[in-house]
Amino acid sequence: MRNALDNPFSPGSDIVPEVWAGRTQQLNDWRDVLRPRRMAGLPERGRTILGEPGLGKSSLVRRIADDARARGDWVTPQLRIPSGADPLKLVASAVLDLADQAGLAARREKRIRELLARVESVEASGFALTLRDREGPEPYRVLADILVEVGRTARHQNRVALIHIDEVQNITNENVLSQLLIALGDAIGHEDDVELPGGLVAKRTLPLAVYLTGLPDFEDRAGAHKGATFARRFQTTTLTGIDDEDLNAALRQFVFDGWEVPTEEGGTARVRMEQNAADTVVDLCRGEPFLFQLAGEKAWYAGSGETITLEQVRAGWRGAESEAGAHVERIVSRLPQRERDFLQAMADLPAERRRFSIIAAEAGFAKATDAGPTAQRLDTIRRIIKRGSKYSFQHRAVEAYMTTDWPSID
Repeated sequence: MRNALDNPFSPGSDIVPEVWAGRTQQLNDWRDVLRPRRMAGLPERGRTILGEPGLGKSSLVRRIADDARARGDWVTPQLRIPSGADPLKLVASAVLDLADQAGLAARREKRIRELLARVESVEASGFALTLRDREGPEPYRVLADILVEVGRTARHQNRVALIHIDEVQNITNENVLSQLLIALGDAIGHEDDVELPGGLVAKRTLPLAVYLTGLPDFEDRAGAHKGATFARRFQTTTLTGIDDEDLNAALRQFVFDGWEVPTEEGGTARVRMEQNAADTVVDLCRGEPFLFQLAGEKAWYAGSGETITLEQVRAGWRGAESEAGAHVERIVSRLPQRERDFLQAMADLPAERRRFSIIAAEAGFAKATDAGPTAQRLDTIRRIIKRGSKYSFQHRAVEAYMTTDWPSID
């Protein structure tokens, strides 16, 4: 009954998992705020969704994109930026696809034809266009202009055009990053004069929605180099782990009704999960979406019957312990040495002694004030710790890895 073809759990594949947990606030923001306001021509910033690996940033925006497609909106594919790639070329290619969806290629105006030709040249040469003498606007201006035309057509057809750019932390060229952010910001900030009944004229923005996703380092870089312009045009959310209540809610169908799967005879059956098995999945994953999917996948494969038992969850997790540990180790190991030292010192102290001055001294800082920027980054940028009169961990998987025998289940 349970096999690889009907397993609903999908760790680390960047797709929208069938067993969805949490992120209600971000989904409601798209459905109730961002999309309605852009459709109404009201100003609304783009969205930047950041977080440590495994928190489901890409899957979240893919689910938003699926919702947009279901509503008839125009959506780019997930534009994943590889390290060292020219993002202007990738975005230009996606914008040309949006232009095709909008039917711009079929329009005969000379202005539109010339604009499409310029975008095609950006697609071919990317940022290199700005490195030599050349007549005409720079790539960022070309991208902004074509996005404006796409937005105008979307407005006439009562649609939204959604652009999703992933792995934005890989844009290491500051000039390219500046051009890209300005192009996107200019497009979503563009206003047209719209004639209202009675001869009145009002300004309206275009139905364009932009999502940027990546690691927390991006906001630090973008904010430092672009300052108020970036903050004014993009609203940043740094994801943390998912609450246990939301994880339990995601497994409720297994516990009460069962998860429907096809049978070899052409009918359907239901796979259920014991309540203590579901509780153990939630406990093991420590709020991490990737680990939640991993624990569910391994438990599914640990048996073939119609009930996922506690022992099957435990047996499955034993086979996932090394992967779970490596996942958290990657999060910690990519931190700068000072931040790792601060975390280790904090983890080595009992909870009642986790005060700033004590942690700073244990971490080897000459003065407590020297540790201030490090603690602030671990809190506000990375969301791994939480500052206060006593310090605590926000990232529960990092805490478990550094302070207990987790991920060992025995």
